[in-house]
Amino acid sequence: MRTPICEKLGCEVPIFGFSHCRDVVVEISRAGGCGVLGAHLFSREGLEAELRWIDDHVGDKPYGVDVLIPGRYVRDAEVSEGPLRELVPPAHLRFVEDLLDGAGIPPLPEDVARQVAQDRRQTERNNTPSGAMKLLEVAMRHPKARLIVSALGTPPPELVERCHALGKLVGALCGKPEHAARHRDANLDLVIAQGTEAAGHTGQISTLVLLPQVIDAVQGKLSVLAAGGISRGSQIAGMIAMGAEGVWCGTLWLGTRESDLLPFQKEVLFRSRAEDAVQSLSRTGKPVRLLRSRWSEAWEREDAPRPLQPPLQEVLVRMAVPRIDRAGRDDFYTTPCGQAVGDVNEERTVRSVMVDLQNDYLEAMERLSSQWQRYTV
Repeated sequence: MRTPICEKLGCEVPIFGFSHCRDVVVEISRAGGCGVLGAHLFSREGLEAELRWIDDHVGDKPYGVDVLIPGRYVRDAEVSEGPLRELVPPAHLRFVEDLLDGAGIPPLPEDVARQVAQDRRQTERNNTPSGAMKLLEVAMRHPKARLIVSALGTPPPELVERCHALGKLVGALCGKPEHAARHRDANLDLVIAQGTEAAGHTGQISTLVLLPQVIDAVQGKLSVLAAGGISRGSQIAGMIAMGAEGVWCGTLWLGTRESDLLPFQKEVLFRSRAEDAVQSLSRTGKPVRLLRSRWSEAWEREDAPRPLQPPLQEVLVRMAVPRIDRAGRDDFYTTPCGQAVGDVNEERTVRSVMVDLQNDYLEAMERLSSQWQRYTV
C-alpha cells in the first residue's frame, strides 16, 4: 500500500485523515497514516496549544495542518476593527434569532453568551487571507507539521517558498481540473482531487470523474490524492488503480471514540444516510456539503435572506451553534459531512478504522489478483 507520497512525507500508508480534533489527528498518524488538523476554528493561541499537544503525543510521526484561504470574501472583514457581527445585515440577524426562538431553542445565559462572543471574536477572521496567514505562521513553527494544505484556492508563492525552505510539503484541494493546473503551476507538492461526494467546500464533479482529469492536469508533476465518498479499503484500491497516490478522508473520523463531538451529535451521524449529506450555502456562504437539518433547510425557504459571503455567514453559524448544542437539539444539528456518512454507523476507535481500511484494501487486491489469474490462464 506504500506509494511515493509516503516516501516524501514519512508515513507508512497513504491514508490522510482530516479532523478538527487533535486526538483523531494523533491516532491517524500513530496508526501509520497522516492526520491533518483543520485549523480555522482555533485562535492563534489555541492552535499553538493544539499543535504543541500533537507534537508531544504523535512521536516521530508526521502530521498536517489545513487552513482556509478564500478567494472571494467580504473585504471589510479584514480591515474592520470591531466584531464582525457589526457587518452582518440586521435582516440576517433577525432571521437567525426568529428561527431559533420560534423553534423553542433558549438563549444562552448571559455569562455563557459573553464567553461565546469573546471566543468568536478571536476566530471570526480566520476565514480571510490575512487570518489564514496568521494561523500558518503558527503551523510553520512546528517541524513535525510536515504538510500544509490550503482548502480553498492556490496558496500564494511566498508561502510555498517558505514552507519548502522549512522542509514542509504543500498541498491544496481542488474540485475542477483547471484548479489542479493552477496548483501545478504554483509548484505545490500534492493536490487533493475532491469530488462532490466529499464533506466541506465541494464542486459538482464526482470523485470517479474528477480524479483522472486532475491526474491529467498535473502532468506528473504533483502527487494526487482522491477525496470524496471514500470509506472502504476497496475504494482505496480503486483510486490507486486509477493513478492516485493515496486518499483523503474526513467523514469517517467524526463518529470515532476519539472524536470530540457530543454524544447526541454522534447519534445523528449514526442514523444518517448518504443522501442526508447535502450541499448548502448555509454554513459559510459557499457550497458546503453538510448534514441536512432544520438549520440548512431554513436557508432554502423563500423568506430566507441570501447567505452572506465568507466570513460573515459563519458569524451567523457561530451565533446559532452554541444555542443548538446547549439545548441538545438534534433536529437543528449540522456539520460538514460527506456521503460516506452512510458507512458511519457506530462508535469505533480510529485505529480500528485504519486497520479495517487496510484489510479491506488487501482483500480487494487479492480478489483482483484471483480474477486476473482465473481469466488469463
